[in-house]
This record gives sequence, structure tokens and C-alpha cells, in this order.
Amino acid sequence: MHLKQRTIAKAVSCSGVGIHSGQKANLTINPAPSNHGIKFIRTDLPDCPSISAHFNMVVDTSLATVIGIDGFIVSTIEHLMACLAGLSIDNALVELDTYEMPIMDGSAGPFTELIRAAGIKDQVAPRFCFLIKEPIEFKKDGKFVGVYPCSTYKITCTIEFDHDLIKRQTYSVDLTDLVFEREICRARTFGFLHEYEYLKQHGLALGVSLDNVVAIDSHKVLNDGGLRYQDEFVRHKILDCIGDFSLLGMPILGHIVAKKSGHAFNYAFLKEFFAQKGSWETVILSDVQDLSPSQSKALAI
Repeated sequence: MHLKQRTIAKAVSCSGVGIHSGQKANLTINPAPSNHGIKFIRTDLPDCPSISAHFNMVVDTSLATVIGIDGFIVSTIEHLMACLAGLSIDNALVELDTYEMPIMDGSAGPFTELIRAAGIKDQVAPRFCFLIKEPIEFKKDGKFVGVYPCSTYKITCTIEFDHDLIKRQTYSVDLTDLVFEREICRARTFGFLHEYEYLKQHGLALGVSLDNVVAIDSHKVLNDGGLRYQDEFVRHKILDCIGDFSLLGMPILGHIVAKKSGHAFNYAFLKEFFAQKGSWETVILSDVQDLSPSQSKALAI
């Protein structure tokens, strides 16, 4: 993990369509000072109100992760949040001229390319992290998320669908910038054709196309070119997890294990995480890196 806080080197912009609203969205990611965190600004509203990307600002998780305050929202933030967390960017100011983020190609790849082109800048301030001291587990209705002591930030995700193309898939990563770029960021969101038709009937998924979703019918992938990875489905779920867990506000030094989870269940786990304050502590990351080998090994037990 990087020991100093980071931001982007210069402002970058992109445009796209909101996957649920179908509206065009213009997005600019700006550098921000140390200890600023990730904040969103709605430039289309009077006085350009802002909101922090933090779990206590979440107002909806039914179809995407949505944050809101004082009557305005920013929707579908999980892919950009995953990109920022995956690239170890702690501070950024994100300007948006509508309520829903652009979906781009359904992955975090375009955001990753954009930020890499802008460059990433180390800052003077140290990074803090959540050091997991004791396991925290949350389970309900066959879904599960737990976090365990570990000397790295590791995520293991398992999904299970009653579909021949997916079935049961498990993927595990020790999250670093390079691993995120090579293995996770290009994995696209996916959906079943019958779900798309239902959402359309209810005025949702207005921006969905084969350019931004992996579409599956009863027996095949409908997109030209097929999948980017054989197990693209579970890799995308890890991407979503990275984005959702970044709403804790700091990186985790621990091993997250998620089974059959989604945005709503991840959010429920975040609330459980903060309810169990005796199971973790906030520390300066460099202090953890200075632990003796025996102390570091103890974290992984």
C-alpha cells in the first residue's frame, strides 16, 4: 500500500450516458488537497452543492450505490469509486452536471485510463487505514460478508447464479494498483435479458445497451466479442465490492470475504462494521509497515 495520500495530477473530463436515467452526463475529476477525501459536486444545481462519498451518505442501494443530502443525489458512483480506491487515490473533487454518473463501457476501465493519462501525485500527508484486529461477520438469507485480520488488503468474492454461463465463481485478489488495472478494472457489469425487459417496463435501464452491459439470455452472451475474461462476472462483483467498501473513507488492512453479496448487502455490512468498533482501529499506514516480521505475521492469523 502507498504510505502517502495521493490525488490526480491534473483535472480530466469525460462524458457518457447514465445507465438508468438515459441522460447524458459530463464528468470532471479534479485534484484535491490532503485529507479532503472524495467529494462530488452537482454543477447543474444552484450553488453547486457537494457531498462526501461516505457510507453515512448512502440513501439507496436497490439498483446502484446512491449518495444524497439536502434533497439532491449522486447515483451509480460505485465504478468511479472502485477506480479511485483501486489506484490508491485518496483525494479528488468530482464535478457532475446531472444526478447519475456516466456508465461508460460498464466497467472502471475508461476511468482508469483517464486517470492514468492525467497522472497521479503523491502528497505530503500520511495515509490512514482501518487495521482489522478481530473478525467481523454479517450474514443473512444465504448472503455473507466478513473481514479478517490480514497484513494486506485482500478481497475474496464468490457468486452463484442458476445459469450455465455463471454457476459458482470465486476470485481472490491482493489489491494493488497493478492488480486492479490488470485483473479487475475492465470487468463489466452484467444483466439478464428478462431483467432488462422488466426494468424497461418500469422506466429504468433507459441507458442500457450492449456497449455498456454484458447481456445474457437463457444460454449465451449477446455482446459481440463475448467476455473480456472467462470469469468476468465475479471479477465485476469484486470491482463493485471495492467501490462499495471504499465508502468507509479509508483503505482496509484486512481480508474481505463476500459471498452472494451486492450493493445493498455490502452497505448493511458497512453499518455492522462501524457498530463493532472494538474489532478495528484507525492507524497511520506507515506505522503498520514498520511492524516487525513477527507482528506482521500475527496480523494474518
